[in-house]
Amino acid sequence: MSDAPQQNGTAFPPRVFSGIQPSGGLTLGNYLGAIRRFVDMQEANQGKGIETLYCMVDQHAITVPQSPADLTRNTRELAAGYIAAGLDPAKSILFNQSQVAEHAQLGWIFNCVARMGWMQRMTQWKDKAGKNTQNASLGLFAYPALMAADILVYHATHVPVGEDQKQHVELTRDIAAKFNHDYGVDFFPMTEPVIEGAATRVMSLRDGSKKMSKSDPSDASRINMTDDADAIAQKIRKARTDPDALPSEVEGLKDRAEARNLVNIYAALDNRTVDQVLSEVGGKQFSEFKPMLADLAVARLSPISTEMARLMQTPDEIDTILRSGAERARAIAAPILQQTYDIVGMIR
Repeated sequence: MSDAPQQNGTAFPPRVFSGIQPSGGLTLGNYLGAIRRFVDMQEANQGKGIETLYCMVDQHAITVPQSPADLTRNTRELAAGYIAAGLDPAKSILFNQSQVAEHAQLGWIFNCVARMGWMQRMTQWKDKAGKNTQNASLGLFAYPALMAADILVYHATHVPVGEDQKQHVELTRDIAAKFNHDYGVDFFPMTEPVIEGAATRVMSLRDGSKKMSKSDPSDASRINMTDDADAIAQKIRKARTDPDALPSEVEGLKDRAEARNLVNIYAALDNRTVDQVLSEVGGKQFSEFKPMLADLAVARLSPISTEMARLMQTPDEIDTILRSGAERARAIAAPILQQTYDIVGMIR
């Protein structure tokens, strides 16, 4: 992790924050693109005095209609996924966004800092609202300001995110810079996105040009984090490929979307670079490579799905962890929010 961002000579102590919407259906893309990297940052920062905070952003989830029962279950399932994948409540602060009121309180202040034009340019607003902007919720339009608050209420300096979330972190920096400029302070850091790894964007097993998604009508297009060993192996065996052998160098994956995706997944699961993998498997046909990938995926993912299933049978255990995490998170957020109010001139 790079040094703490500085503005005008002020160094902010490094702190890591990130979150995922509990929208249900965790996939391999969520794991490799986010959760596994959360775990890596947790372990890398142990003993350095750098806090890592990871939350379930349920307030973002309700920007589109949600069944209350499903939202509750999905929040617990996401928390179970965090824990089963290796996020340790003794090492990281794990909590549910709505349990820390400071997120929404700072979010309102940032609604008053952010500009309409900034929000209208957000790619996800355009994608989700489409041509039906007049019927989209105000929350869907404004939620990037809440996302900025999620990050800055902890003075987080680093945010591990997927490539598709980079724009939101850039907006967070814009909001922080405008707040600091408007009030003549050096209070909020210029947060840095952390985008790294071989599979920061995992693609569909049926179409390498599309992102792996729980919304794809074909279950064969994705590996669900709740899939058992047989399902994982079967989906990999049936994954779309091409007739050519695997190349020995990365350049050979150009214009071979499905091949590139499977090699990226293998590299990420084995914690190696794509170059290292291709030096080993170059020249192999997919009839040889797919069984290798299936065995690796089962070895890495089956223990996670098994532990997730156990945790989902003990929801009180999950809820206790989240409540404890929320208390720890509020201990950091509350003083930062109070200082924000003091800067703005709001009596509290």
